[in-house]
Amino acid sequence: MLDAYRKGEHEPAETVRFGPPLVFERLWKELGIPAVLERQLSGRKFEFPVERAVFLTALHRLFDPGSDRAAERWAEEYAVQGAKELQLHHLYRAMAWLGEELPAGQQSGRTPFAPRTVKDDIEEALFRRRKDMFSELRMVFFDTTSIYFHGEGGDALGMRGHSKDRRPDLKQMVVGAVVDQDGRPVCCEMWPGNTSDVKSFLPVIDRLRSRFSIRSVCIVGDRGMISKDTVKTIRESRPGIHFILGARLRRVKEVRDEVLSRPGRYREVRSPRENEKDPAPLKVKEVWVGDHRYVVALNEEQARKDRADREAIVSSLREKLCRGEKSLVGNKGYRRYLTTTGGRRFEVDEEKLEREARFDGKWVLQTDTDLDAAEVALRYKELWMVEDLFRTVKAVLRTRPVYHSSDEAIRGHVFSSFLALMMLKELLGRIEDAGDRVEWQRLRRELDGLQHVTIRKDGKAFRIRTEVRGDAHKALQAAGVAPGPVVSLCEPEGAA
Repeated sequence: MLDAYRKGEHEPAETVRFGPPLVFERLWKELGIPAVLERQLSGRKFEFPVERAVFLTALHRLFDPGSDRAAERWAEEYAVQGAKELQLHHLYRAMAWLGEELPAGQQSGRTPFAPRTVKDDIEEALFRRRKDMFSELRMVFFDTTSIYFHGEGGDALGMRGHSKDRRPDLKQMVVGAVVDQDGRPVCCEMWPGNTSDVKSFLPVIDRLRSRFSIRSVCIVGDRGMISKDTVKTIRESRPGIHFILGARLRRVKEVRDEVLSRPGRYREVRSPRENEKDPAPLKVKEVWVGDHRYVVALNEEQARKDRADREAIVSSLREKLCRGEKSLVGNKGYRRYLTTTGGRRFEVDEEKLEREARFDGKWVLQTDTDLDAAEVALRYKELWMVEDLFRTVKAVLRTRPVYHSSDEAIRGHVFSSFLALMMLKELLGRIEDAGDRVEWQRLRRELDGLQHVTIRKDGKAFRIRTEVRGDAHKALQAAGVAPGPVVSLCEPEGAA
């Protein structure tokens, strides 16, 4: 039978993909998501299985990102339990339920720009479950991004503001993500698109402490998210909140003129690489300016690259100056190294070159913690987890385009991507714990390639499983599931 099928002697009667639902259904259950959803749904009388609609939407985000309309068609080719009874309007209603505002009596802790919603209750219940299994939240990584809309973007979320996607022509919303010290997503926050990071930071941190009963926590983030006044407020009136913040080297006078000019010996944290897979080299030193504590970090490998890049630009600039000046004015890369003399004549600004050299390979952190300088630098480097989270949401999960017309459905749409990310991080974490690493795009293709092919012969139906290839083995083992037999007998033709 198998030989005949492989030779193409039998046309498949039906082909169903089973890899994605097999692996992620197990993770979905072990994360406790179905139980949390069912408790939240208690007393609600939906005429369709909401939990199945949410799972289908989250799974679709992982394997074929796009709109909820596309999810309905996508499900036809996959063995997702309970998906056949779902229709498109069920998916829309499930998204709207996730983003639905909680009753007035449950709005304690809301921010001035965002109400408490159903998805908040779900996040908190999932965190309580995980807290029992792991540890307390002692350090969180926080960052924000913007997501633009095609359309109006709901009643209040869609607003024009500073666009990190460089689409000022479109309305947008702001999404903040919080990740714990182990890289697991904790929660996501959503605000109107005209809400600045500085304005949202303190309300979000206060809300975070209230939601997850945090007594003491260290916030790791970029300095662009927080103002000088906010730092002062945290130090004076937020006991238990500490911070590690990336400083703006060129824009902050104290950093530019004092921190970087202080002498002092660097301490090696990570030695130079011996091969490409080794972590980047790192040196640190501690600098105090009054009662402000700074950590200056140096990556000599990056410093050499910064220096070489600048020298290449300046070399090209000098050559162009000899040929004429008009083409230089509109080029940002050139303009930053130019000065004018004798009216409108341009020449290379040697003082600017010298000042720029001070920044090569360096980054500066401000902190109020008593952590060792090396620990501060390493913790900040872990902020890439949140940056990677947003890259995943925008690129792998492609939360955009968002076409929903209500705030509730938009919040649900984004939150379903957050649930998908929880499953993905769980899977990749388990694979890493087993001593392996995988590339998600490749793993996604290999899991998607696992199929059950039904063929009919002599009045009988046989189900053939395609071969498990590459890293799909690691995913199946990490989830604790088996692919099933290579061939099995189905029901006779005509049977119910």
